[in-house]
Amino acid sequence: MDAVNSLVQIKGVRDGLLATLADAAWEEQCAALISQIDERPAFFQGARLALDVSTQVLKVNDLVALRDQLSERGVVLWAVLSESPVTEQTSQLLGLATRLSKPQPEEQKRGDAAAEASALLITKTLRSGKRVEYPGNVIVLGDVNAGAEIIADGHVIVWGRVRGMIHAGAKGDRSALICALDLSATQLRIANEVSAMLKPQKNPKPEVARINEEGHLQSELWHEG
Repeated sequence: MDAVNSLVQIKGVRDGLLATLADAAWEEQCAALISQIDERPAFFQGARLALDVSTQVLKVNDLVALRDQLSERGVVLWAVLSESPVTEQTSQLLGLATRLSKPQPEEQKRGDAAAEASALLITKTLRSGKRVEYPGNVIVLGDVNAGAEIIADGHVIVWGRVRGMIHAGAKGDRSALICALDLSATQLRIANEVSAMLKPQKNPKPEVARINEEGHLQSELWHEG
């Protein structure tokens, strides 16, 4: 299974998920991608997926067949990134994007503000073994189970229980927050500050973790306002 999974690397990007395919036959790449999706159908349900196929030369039938398989699993293929002119033209004929969106010049001048304004919305529970990395804020409508990880450059908000590891402000933003309805994580990190394991609470209440004025990571009740 490790050999199959090594053919496909999946990470969160601004517009959804990006699957990078390793050098192999197209049939093997497709089988590895579908295998990963079938292993975690709840996570991929409703996802927007972009593919980085490198120099792979693909015809219309190749992409249509894969798009149909993804559609059957509730996954939308919206972009194909390729170094092959043939594949790029094929993708455009099918109405697929061939570039990921980039910040506008005025957004680049704002630096981190562009990343802060973007957010990755995950509408399913993150199960053990799942790792999410995103250059902005991450919002999870579900739980983060033990063994799951979230690494975000911005804030992380979990509308559920946290038992895994969360790292907010991963690029050094000490103003980043971690919010959850039940904050009993294996480990919390904000910028370079690390918390110890938080024990599960009998009567959990919504909490927010932040770096206080003394420079220490602490959690407190998550109040409105």
